Amino acid sequence: MRSLTKPRREGQRLYQNLLSEVSAQGVCQYRMKTYVFKLYHSKQNKHLDRKINLAGSIYNHLVALHRRYYRLFRKDINVFRIQRHITKLKKTKRFAFWNNLGSQAIQDIAERIDRGYKLFFGNLRRGVRASPPRFKKVRGYRSFTLKQAGYKLIGTNLWR
Repeated sequence: MRSLTKPRREGQRLYQNLLSEVSAQGVCQYRMKTYVFKLYHSKQNKHLDRKINLAGSIYNHLVALHRRYYRLFRKDINVFRIQRHITKLKKTKRFAFWNNLGSQAIQDIAERIDRGYKLFFGNLRRGVRASPPRFKKVRGYRSFTLKQAGYKLIGTNLWR
């Protein structure tokens, strides 16, 4: 169990996004709940803090990979190719610590970078001034996404 300290504002900030999908029979609505917490440095949060730092270092590695690939081949690398490459890296001894972060969180990081590069190249084609995704400070990386990870809030500030 991990302890989350103090929600970002008084009470829990709950965003409810209604996503609608139009189908042939009618309209289906899905509700997605997102909890936003601000974490303070403490011994109780060091495990989560390490995961966020790991997500930042993976982000920087993937940005460097994109830049290197573009410099060599003059084309954008596909997100699925990146994900296959990450899987191979995680099996090596040097990058085995990447297994501490969930695979879906790493895939989300790869998708974020891919979206950023697609937007950058699309803007270049349209003649809009833009810059590609940049490196971030590892300590400045602020979040990662947990999808179907089995984490839940217990009480007001405990996390499992």
